Amino acid sequence: MSTFTIFIALIIFVAFLLIIVIMVQNPKGGGLASSFGGGGTQQLGGVQKTTDFLDKSTWTLATLLLALILLSNISIMGGAGVTDSKALDQTIMENALPSDTNTQTDNTGDTK
Repeated sequence: MSTFTIFIALIIFVAFLLIIVIMVQNPKGGGLASSFGGGGTQQLGGVQKTTDFLDKSTWTLATLLLALILLSNISIMGGAGVTDSKALDQTIMENALPSDTNTQTDNTGDTK
């Protein structure tokens, strides 16, 4: 199993967890926190902590997902990929340029 495959599996797992954490939240302050004792009161003492946990876990999972994506990119290139451009290769440039011939053209475009 290659390192890229491991990174892909971790990316899918973290993305799934991130989807679940985002879906549990309610943009108006409800969601999982309100189901434990009502919106504005802290009856169980854990309502605010639940909201804080969901917020922190969202940011943590998003950061982890970004880091895994960047690391998977490095594993694709093998850690030290070739960064030279083939467009700058001298042999390709020589083949791409028209060769100099002894034919000359005048201003009218006729070949002499």
